[in-house]
Amino acid sequence: ICRSGGIGRRARLKIVYLRMWEFDSPLRHMNKQKLLVILGPTASGKSGLAVELALQFDGEVISADSRQVYRGLDIGSGKITEEEMKGVPHHLLDVVDPTDVYTVADFKRDTDVAIKDILGRSRLPILCGGTGFYIQSVVDNITYPEVPPNEDLRAELKSKNTTELFEQLKELDPNRAETIDPDNPRRLVRAIEIATHLGHVPNLGVRHLSLYNTLQIGLQTDDEILREHINKRVDRRVNDGMLEEVSNLNKAGVSWERLDNLGLEYRYISYYLRGNLEKEEMLQILKHKIWQYAKRQRTWFKRDERIHWLSLTEQVRVIDLVSNFLTDA
Repeated sequence: ICRSGGIGRRARLKIVYLRMWEFDSPLRHMNKQKLLVILGPTASGKSGLAVELALQFDGEVISADSRQVYRGLDIGSGKITEEEMKGVPHHLLDVVDPTDVYTVADFKRDTDVAIKDILGRSRLPILCGGTGFYIQSVVDNITYPEVPPNEDLRAELKSKNTTELFEQLKELDPNRAETIDPDNPRRLVRAIEIATHLGHVPNLGVRHLSLYNTLQIGLQTDDEILREHINKRVDRRVNDGMLEEVSNLNKAGVSWERLDNLGLEYRYISYYLRGNLEKEEMLQILKHKIWQYAKRQRTWFKRDERIHWLSLTEQVRVIDLVSNFLTDA
């Protein structure tokens, strides 16, 4: 310590060195088992690429999608079919009933168990999805604060619409506001609840040293092409029975309010089924909202400079990248 009361140069260098070792140095990956992550916005082709890489590198896929964990949310969530899996085992699909609430802490716990199981059989775990919050929890080994429900706050927020809730969240936690669904009242209230409980703009969790040596590959797509993919996929899913899926979920006991909280397809189709929107109006709104969601996904992922961004047309580069990652000590 310097006489002035500050930290001496040697001590400062030591602190910098320790921080570099913790977050940047290759040394932190020594003796850690490897995890491959395939991520990107919705409709970018992640699932197909993950399957092909699993076939080539003896892997198994873990879904990182906040809706595919729910049973019965198949067409609307874009859940991969058995035929599309091509025999590759997939994990964290159909984990809970849609009437239950599955949190990022639940996902982190279950994913760590799945990765341990896959590695224990000498196979490659491939985490694949577009829920950035879920992926970061595993990549950065984040533990989340236990924030109990605040019934007084919830009662106070109940009178506010989603626009007002979103503006309040932006003041409390602008980072979370960039990625949250601004039309989902349950998630908005919960985010406000967490920020209020912590008493400051929260880092929603505490990072620890990563459990894995991780390679993250992001799929990048031209805006015009991605938007076209989104529009075509909505039309295809409607033809495949997405409207009937939402109707059947409601008949099976999933409330309209719960469907509203289960994401865009389930929200706007439920509006249509209740007579609040005409079909064509619903489809146009849905396509636009999914496009906005895709842009929020990209905003989240672009913050992470560790991600290698490639397009589906660069599969040779993807394979080379994965091969080098797996053969490096």
